[in-house]
Amino acid sequence: MSKYISVAIDGPVGAGKSTIARAAAGKLGFVYVDTGALYRAVGLYCYRKGIDMKRASAVVAQLDEISLEIKRINGTQHVFLNEKDVSEEIRLPEISMAASAVSSVPEVRTALLDMQRIIAENNDVIMDGRDIGTVVLPNADVKIFLTASSEIRAKRRYDELRAKGREVTFEEVLDDLNKRDYDDSHRAAAPLRAAEDAVVADTSGLDFEQSVELVCGLIKERL
Repeated sequence: MSKYISVAIDGPVGAGKSTIARAAAGKLGFVYVDTGALYRAVGLYCYRKGIDMKRASAVVAQLDEISLEIKRINGTQHVFLNEKDVSEEIRLPEISMAASAVSSVPEVRTALLDMQRIIAENNDVIMDGRDIGTVVLPNADVKIFLTASSEIRAKRRYDELRAKGREVTFEEVLDDLNKRDYDDSHRAAAPLRAAEDAVVADTSGLDFEQSVELVCGLIKERL
């Protein structure tokens, strides 16, 4: 076991990985790393430039122009794209689809892999994403696959977007979520799946605090 403790939390879109992992990290005194934010930043860059993200070569051609940095400001993770804080922009629905598209490109995953591992080598971390336990941190001390029914996940995402003033329907959010589930689980590069040694945690019937306690309990139990 390494000097530092690493916890990998994977799962589909809308499972609450980021909010639950962030809260659990706060309770346990770990550093929280939202790896999906890095892919969203790459997607945001390509989206702004009008890149055809179905063409892997077009996406790869942008990588040398992209500089990413994660900073903690007042206890919150902020993502900087070419020295500009894009923490809000990367959460837009259209950037969710862009993130899914660029994450299927092997060269993008390779470019971000070292950054994620270096963070884990130097901190006690809870890192969430879609391939943390299978690819990024295959030797993580604890692996959790966090999930919930598609309807529950869509409802959570819908409420979040409406609270931000986005004009969307539940059906649109559910369709978008189902498409992302399919794309993420069928991509050639590091498809979404639970690691063989991961514990599956279904939060369908739990509220936020109960979900956080479930995750904290699983981590303590395995450590």
